[in-house]
Amino acid sequence: MQKLIDKASVRWGVMIIVSFTMMCGYILTDVMAPMKEVLENELRWNSTDYGIFSGAYGYLNVFLLMIIFGGLILDKLGIRFTGLTSAMLMIIGAAIKYFAIDALPTTSEIFGINSQVFYASLGFAIFGVGCEIMNITVTKIIVKWFKGKEIALALGLQVAIARIGTIMALMFAMPIAEYFGIMEGGKLVDYNQSMPILMCLLFLCIGFVGFIGYTFFDKKLDKETNGALNEDGDEEKFKISDVKKVVTNKGFWLIAIICVFFYSAVFPFLKYASDLMVHKYNVEPELAGIIPSVLPFGTMVLTPLFGTLYDRIGYGASIMIFGSLLLVIVHLLFALPILNYWWFALILMFVLGAAFSLVPSAMWPSVPKIINDKELGTGYSLIFWVQNWGLMGFPLLIGFLLDKYCITSLALVDNRFVKVYDYTTPMLVFASLGVVSMLFAYWLKKEDRAKSYGLEAPNIKK
Repeated sequence: MQKLIDKASVRWGVMIIVSFTMMCGYILTDVMAPMKEVLENELRWNSTDYGIFSGAYGYLNVFLLMIIFGGLILDKLGIRFTGLTSAMLMIIGAAIKYFAIDALPTTSEIFGINSQVFYASLGFAIFGVGCEIMNITVTKIIVKWFKGKEIALALGLQVAIARIGTIMALMFAMPIAEYFGIMEGGKLVDYNQSMPILMCLLFLCIGFVGFIGYTFFDKKLDKETNGALNEDGDEEKFKISDVKKVVTNKGFWLIAIICVFFYSAVFPFLKYASDLMVHKYNVEPELAGIIPSVLPFGTMVLTPLFGTLYDRIGYGASIMIFGSLLLVIVHLLFALPILNYWWFALILMFVLGAAFSLVPSAMWPSVPKIINDKELGTGYSLIFWVQNWGLMGFPLLIGFLLDKYCITSLALVDNRFVKVYDYTTPMLVFASLGVVSMLFAYWLKKEDRAKSYGLEAPNIKK
């Protein structure tokens, strides 16, 4: 009798369901990125406040090790419990973030931080715990249903679908805030900064319902396989001591370091990309999110393509090296004082989208070649924990640099003074992160030759 896992329509249907849940999380992750200018001008935030808020995504994951506990829970209690719990955390965090932006004043402080920024950051931190654990859970789901089959393509398509959330956030946050804003005499006088978050909250609730639907497929598959795909046999049961096997694996650390530096040159960049468009390329704030949205558009098409190439011809480590090199080139061109035109920024975003497709399409399918199945949830969680150091720290660093060293002047816009930033220094920081990622990808390629992980070999077994 053919099992669920052998039915292509069911496998790919499962991938779409869990990817949609992840997509809903990605919408909230970047929904405030196009609104940095608005937060500064209307809520009186500064770049440091924005950096504290943007970096909050990783606070609990890093300092309370929540993402590591999430990986342990995933390996001990399974996909269904972990996925539903993380989806609920995303909803709770989003609700707190909405309340903070919508209802709290900006006139008081908590621990020296604007109270609105503090509570918005708290909500984003709780959301970050749920989103990162969901990320691990969805990755393990794809491995469970596709290992030995089209795993890189499936992971690539999962990323592509999730990136639709980033596109929606970057393209529609400002139009929604403007549409629901306050008009006087036919002119917009105040944006509604909280309405985009409320829309995200609605999507997260829909994603939660979708994941509930997935649990029925997961339960049926476990019955068909007697839990074999969960590695539940006594001799294979995960033990806490097995964490040592992960952290003493050199290949694991090389992947983790590539991950933190590569993603730190992309996700924190996206938090500031719309502002970069305004200050360097003279794009109107209402349209500034459209150009950065090209990046996830590119990943939607290219990540599955590169994943298919990796499935069929291999060269995983080489793909990571080339993708990191492209990243360095793009950020250096953003830093140089040349061609300050919107069309040039658009071209650079297309190339950055290619780089952002190359590395993840090879990196995530390579992890199961380095880490055993029964330790996979913990392995992914540790990689995401390392990654969260960058997602937490670099938005803070960029916000500090902008406030301290990059304000060039004040400009009068609509009878108010706004800060004018020079983004050269931040872009050089992002370029340096790409250099580190490229060097460690080369080291990983050498380690693959020594340990025979099979990173340069195709994923599909003939």
